[in-house]
Amino acid sequence: MTTNIFTRMKDSISADLHTMMDKKEQKNPIAALNHYLRQSEQEKEKVRKLIDRQYKLKEEFAREYMKAQELADKRLNQAQIADRAQEEEMHEFALKEHEEYQNRADRMKASREVAITELGNLEQKYEEMKHRLKDMHLRRMELMGRENIAKANHQINRVVEESPEKPFSKFAEMEQYIENLEYKVNSSYYRSTFDSKIAAIEKQLDEKEIN
Repeated sequence: MTTNIFTRMKDSISADLHTMMDKKEQKNPIAALNHYLRQSEQEKEKVRKLIDRQYKLKEEFAREYMKAQELADKRLNQAQIADRAQEEEMHEFALKEHEEYQNRADRMKASREVAITELGNLEQKYEEMKHRLKDMHLRRMELMGRENIAKANHQINRVVEESPEKPFSKFAEMEQYIENLEYKVNSSYYRSTFDSKIAAIEKQLDEKEIN
């Protein structure tokens, strides 16, 4: 029964994944994957709790088996004592009680064995689930890395390359701005030093004429 619950849970996760991815992956596949992984982690936690419960059931079956077997053995011994004492009523009572307790012990023993088998299957599938989730987390990291590269390249291309709406890229505009600024600075410097340069030239000419 527990295995069937696990199977239904796994099928439900798979169905939810396909439905969710169909709706969201076109908009933001990484966000959709993150959402799915969070849901899967929650389902994994549910399975872990089922396994813990199965451990407890196995122990309870073991305790009930030992208790019933102990009482069955006790009643069987009492039936033998009553038989030796020729206490027919007590002998029949003890035999009937022995049969009841022995049937209960056999049932608890069988239930414990089934619980152990199902527990082993659950633990194996739980480990498989953990490995698959770990692989998906790693694949998400790989996808996030590729997505970051794609976004970075897109951003670089948008900044560097020309777009249909603008004659120059942002870098080209910046280069033009710097060139214009350099021209203005140089022009201002040239004008500010023009008078002093002319005065120096005039002085040199006067000195040559005197000599």
